Amino acid sequence: MSAPDLLGGVILAALVLYALLGGADFGGGIWDLLASGPRVKEQRALIERAIGPIWEANHVWLILVVVLLFTGFPAAFARISIALFTPLVLLLVGIVLRGAAFTFRTYDYPEDVVQRRWGVLFSGASILAPLMLGAVVGALAAGWRAGSSGAGAGHWLSAFSAATGVFAAALFAYLAATYLAVEAEGSLRDDFRRRAIGAGVAVFVCAALVAAISAREAPLVFEGLTRRPFTLPLHLATGAAAVIAFVALAKKRVRAARTAAALQVALIVVGWGASQYPYLVPPDLTVRSAAGPRATLVPLLWALGAGALLLFPALHLLFRIFKGERPFAIVDRPRTR
Repeated sequence: MSAPDLLGGVILAALVLYALLGGADFGGGIWDLLASGPRVKEQRALIERAIGPIWEANHVWLILVVVLLFTGFPAAFARISIALFTPLVLLLVGIVLRGAAFTFRTYDYPEDVVQRRWGVLFSGASILAPLMLGAVVGALAAGWRAGSSGAGAGHWLSAFSAATGVFAAALFAYLAATYLAVEAEGSLRDDFRRRAIGAGVAVFVCAALVAAISAREAPLVFEGLTRRPFTLPLHLATGAAAVIAFVALAKKRVRAARTAAALQVALIVVGWGASQYPYLVPPDLTVRSAAGPRATLVPLLWALGAGALLLFPALHLLFRIFKGERPFAIVDRPRTR
């Protein structure tokens, strides 16, 4: 495998991890807005407790994607950052406002009016960010040409990009509810377990809508997801993960549901990347044509390997400290805090 392909694979892997970790944080903000019932305060307290220790660390994957793009694929970085400037800025605004609101809500005055103000900003930013992230993915998948009658600048406003944005928000809400069901106990666990099932249904509806629109607006991705050799195994694996997650949620096996839901979302992201390959920015920038010189790519790969030796143990320690002795457990057994 060539150096550009290896770096492209790392970018896709980082996007998967960002969806599974940072995306779930955005989903937590969505559920903070939709908290309801007799346990509203408990639901929001659980969301804050679950997100608090790790939300900043989860953004390392998005930072990695940006760094690898402008270092290893400068042509693609230039085109994306210019043609999709508006949704990318709105994405960053959402990320920054969300973090600021989350912090100020924690340390500002505890009065209800103050908490509501920061809570609305936190939740609104948590919705804005995945919508813009999905819009960027949709615009890339649809395949625009920057500088051709302004197509790139406005393509993120298409029906397909809008549907992809809603799909991303639904995916993140689904992940968050499943993760929070593991964090919760008793009636609070049932609250988020039911929300996870409802969000899973929304994911299915959004996926069907995106697939229907992609046949017209994103033919490259549609063909990749319907006619390539990996298509059938990918769909079977994704469907199996979804069924396992739903059954596990129904049977209150929340840790097994968490693993299956994470696998389902990971396969969806991988499916998008695989269906678009070899194009990094359709319809004309491939992974190899957009890559920088080999003198840059090879040291970059070595730096990634060295960094991984420090990053992954540090992240595991972080999750172990703040998420219990068995942070990634699959079997539902009592855990030690």
